[in-house]
Amino acid sequence: MISITIKKASTEDLETIQNVGRETFYETFAKHNSEYEMQKYLDESFASEKLIRELNTIDSQFFIAWENENPIGYLKVNSGKAQTELQDETSLEIERIYVKSEYHGKKIGQILYDKALEIALQEKKKYLWLGVWEENVRAVNFYKKNGFIEFDKHIFKLGNEEQTDLMMRKLLD
Repeated sequence: MISITIKKASTEDLETIQNVGRETFYETFAKHNSEYEMQKYLDESFASEKLIRELNTIDSQFFIAWENENPIGYLKVNSGKAQTELQDETSLEIERIYVKSEYHGKKIGQILYDKALEIALQEKKKYLWLGVWEENVRAVNFYKKNGFIEFDKHIFKLGNEEQTDLMMRKLLD
């Protein structure tokens, strides 16, 4: 069994978040998109300036999953106005749970999700929500297993490609 540590990230972790983010996004979505659109998205979404802004946003939090000294995934959650869409003070958005493919099936995503749930409960949120690409069956099933239900859809643009994300939420007691 592997030993995993979850640590809150800061701007000092910029390069780690960039590397893990780029690698995991590419692993997950490259086979479904053109190389040009993938590289453009990776360059824009994981640019240092953009990630520094996100890391310094008061209502956003990043957490990195470590196996010893090896970063293997990360979580990004947003509350308040940092949320990408709903911006409901009573909700917490899970914007990203990224796990390196070699760690799929080893409960790393579950550990990161559990961290998001812990934050939502500590902050007395009424629900968690997220957007997930409708064709990412593995992720959709993961969220359903954790009690999320679909409540809407939105368009996610990857370059010139329009893709449909399922918007899912989980009500908290």
